[in-house]
Amino acid sequence: MHRRLFLFLPLLLIACDLGSVAVPALALATPTAPPALTFSPIPPTATLTLSPTDTITLTSTSTCTPTGTATSLPTGTPTATPNLFSYVFPIQPPELAGFSGGGHPYPATDIFAPAGTKFVAVTNGTVDQVTSVDTWNPTTNIASAQAGLSVRILGDDGLHYFGAHLSAIARGIHPGVWVPAGQLLGLVGNSGDARFTNPHVHFEVSNPNPPFTKLDPFPLLTAWLAGRQITPLLPTP
Repeated sequence: MHRRLFLFLPLLLIACDLGSVAVPALALATPTAPPALTFSPIPPTATLTLSPTDTITLTSTSTCTPTGTATSLPTGTPTATPNLFSYVFPIQPPELAGFSGGGHPYPATDIFAPAGTKFVAVTNGTVDQVTSVDTWNPTTNIASAQAGLSVRILGDDGLHYFGAHLSAIARGIHPGVWVPAGQLLGLVGNSGDARFTNPHVHFEVSNPNPPFTKLDPFPLLTAWLAGRQITPLLPTP
C-alpha cells in the first residue's frame, strides 16, 4: 500500500505543478473604426438672373370689394423669359463708329467708321452669303452689285444680319461657316455704289422668310452699343 502511495505521489505533484502554470489570456483585438464615408455635394439649385430683356408675367383675377369696386390681384407664380442670345455692336472698337436713324427709304442704317475698322458678327450664326468681288459699275449700276463686298449671316435667333460696302472679307468666312458673336467678318470700306462716299457699313436686319420684312436696325444698334442684350422680335408681314 505504501509502495503504491509513493509511486502515485510524484504523479500528483507533477499534476499540481501543471495546474499552477499560468495560461496566458487571449488578448481581444481592438475593434477598427469603420472608414468615414464621404458624399458628393448636391448640385446647387439653378438660379435665374434676369437680363434687361427678361419679362415677368403674372396672371390676375378680379374681385369685388364691399363697395362694389372691382380690384385686380396678381395670382400665380412669376415666370421669367431669359434672353438666350448674346449680341455685340457690329463695329469694333465701337468708339470709332458713328450712325444715326433714317437715311434710307427702307429700314437700314449706315455705320460710318475709318476704312479697315473691324466688322464683326453681331450674334452667333451661320454665314449664308458672301460677295468677295466688287463688280459694281457706276455706268450700269446693276442693283445686285450695289452692295459691293458683303457678308450675311443667319443668326441663331432666326434673323438675317447683313453688312455691305466692305473693303475686305475676313479669311475663312464663306457660306456654311458657323461664327460666334464678335467673330471678324470683314473690314469697313466703301465698295459697291458707296465708292464715292465715306467708308461705312450698310447694315440690315431682316426676316429670312418671304416677304423678307426688314427691321429698323437703329434702336437695336443703340442698345447693343450700350451693352444691352436686346433680341430683335422676328418681324411679321
